[in-house]
Amino acid sequence: MHGAILPDGRCYGRAVRPLALALLAGLLGCPSAPPPDPDPTPADVPCADQTPTRRALFGDLHVHTRWSFDAYVQDVRVSPDEAYAFARGEPVLLPPLDAQGNGTRQVRLARPLDFVAITDHAEYLGEMAVCLDPDAPGYASEPCVGIRSGSVSATYGWGGNLTEAPPTRFDAVCEGSDCPALVRDGWRRTVDQANAWDDATDACTFTALVAYEYSCSPDVSNAHRNVIFRSGVVPDLPTTCFEESTQWGLWRALERDCLNGVFADGECDVLAIPHNSNWSNGNMFVPDYPFAATPEATAELARFRARMEPLVEIYQHKGDSECSMGFASPLGEPDEACGFEKLRTPGFGDCGDGTGSGAMAGLGCVSRLDFVRDALAEGLLEEERIGVNPFRLGIIASTDTHNGIPGYTSEQAFEGHTGREESTAQGRLSSGGLIPGGVLMSGGGLAGVWAAENSREAIFEALRRRETFGTSGPRIVPRLYGGDLDPGLCADPEMLEHADADGVPMGGDLPGPNASFLVAALADPGTDEEPGAPLQRIQIIKGWVGADGAAHTRVYDVAGDGDNGAGVDEATCAPTGPADAGAAELCAVWTDPDFDPTQRAFWYARVLENPTCRWSTWQCNDLPAAERPASCSDPAIPRTVQERAWTSPIWFSPTDWVP
Repeated sequence: MHGAILPDGRCYGRAVRPLALALLAGLLGCPSAPPPDPDPTPADVPCADQTPTRRALFGDLHVHTRWSFDAYVQDVRVSPDEAYAFARGEPVLLPPLDAQGNGTRQVRLARPLDFVAITDHAEYLGEMAVCLDPDAPGYASEPCVGIRSGSVSATYGWGGNLTEAPPTRFDAVCEGSDCPALVRDGWRRTVDQANAWDDATDACTFTALVAYEYSCSPDVSNAHRNVIFRSGVVPDLPTTCFEESTQWGLWRALERDCLNGVFADGECDVLAIPHNSNWSNGNMFVPDYPFAATPEATAELARFRARMEPLVEIYQHKGDSECSMGFASPLGEPDEACGFEKLRTPGFGDCGDGTGSGAMAGLGCVSRLDFVRDALAEGLLEEERIGVNPFRLGIIASTDTHNGIPGYTSEQAFEGHTGREESTAQGRLSSGGLIPGGVLMSGGGLAGVWAAENSREAIFEALRRRETFGTSGPRIVPRLYGGDLDPGLCADPEMLEHADADGVPMGGDLPGPNASFLVAALADPGTDEEPGAPLQRIQIIKGWVGADGAAHTRVYDVAGDGDNGAGVDEATCAPTGPADAGAAELCAVWTDPDFDPTQRAFWYARVLENPTCRWSTWQCNDLPAAERPASCSDPAIPRTVQERAWTSPIWFSPTDWVP
């Protein structure tokens, strides 16, 4: 039975409920675990615990610590080592700081994570080393003084450098110091820490992936990517905005420095994950091919892009990027669930077929291509036009925490996105000093993968093949298969084995013109202190290119009941409605009634919980009425949320199917 506890207390598995089969593996809680052996075996070995039908592993692929300038300036002193320990169940201390410079607010993760990537901004690893070293020549420079003093204007100044064309380093900071060499030192520290925390023994208790964030923001539009490596074999330097100021430059540098060159034997593998497309004024998913002079070259660049970016981060502290109904002509019928955790609500300017600027300051137009659903549809149109889909995007979520607390997604006990400004309920419920801070922040999400074991190689391969999912925080476990599937699979004790044999999992391509889908989900049981909520329903979202040559989308309810009567008392956050409203698990085999084998299409699943209180409602309720800020009565701030999970899509292309 998967779920033994090792003699030293390390948990390497969790029990599986019979009806749910292997869906629940990796879900239920785990005792606090000590760090792995600081000197693990030099090469990964197969994990002793294997799940042939793959298990759900939960992690966070977007985490900032004290080495990120925008965390340190907010008095966050959590180191990468402490962030890894936090992911394993140990407490950390957050601002406000005491007289000795130590945090005073203790936070602990109720359930440890299976994997983590620390993604500090690569751009300023050198500058941060100077600013924190009293013996460095640039220590007394104005930018360094600003960072150490916690000046908000310093954050804008350091971030503003990354919006310029071209971005430049701070001369005053780097004068007398070799900033590129310090970047190398900081990167080596990053790699060494990940290697030390990664459990490369056959116990496979925890995976630490080597990673960093690339943080270019041209014209104040987000173009950020998290760069994730397969192993500890990595280039000597990360590629930053200072060397390559465009996404194409980043991808080509990763190809040159990792996939090719001295690593051409395959030792180094890497992928990039874009995030916060909702903050990009339409720029993140523009189908451009700047070096292509022929149709063949265009197709090859599209294929290259799809390889370098197989995933997208759909949700995090800075909101939801799945979809928006705020456009005059959306691709599909109204979808009320698209209103979830939006930074900019309907009433914004529409970019139309163009792009804009200023989104990271809450300015400029909003584009359909700021949202994953529309980017997936755009990929179908591109495949129709050039024969290759550049936007074959699997789905994850993460936190983007700037507190160094990976996986901390509690609505009931939200501790904010970043440090000092959000160290109190009043600060968290404010309009925020750093756009879009304060009450607009969400609780953050989790990345999920389906893997046979908890190791770097298995997790990276799951990311590469897009057998991934994201949640808005709860540990909901969703599964999606497509193919010529037996309608009775939900009752089959060998459901997963037969689904693997007769279909493809999320992230794959339908093997033929049989558009049947197995979709299943397990509710997060939560903890004694924070019980999980039942599942309300599962939906399948379809996108396709119609006979008119245009993209279309449609939402289908396939399991559960959207009108089950479940609600929540906003004054107490207690659930209301029938006692049996919602389900601990849902399963269906659904056949697309509108499938046309001559049309390109994709399908992904969205799993919705019953309504629960938003984090801001919990905190408003905890404050005396006289101390509640204006946001507590602002009708624009939702009082409740429907937490959710999204699977990666399954695609169909008529050209891939040979009768």
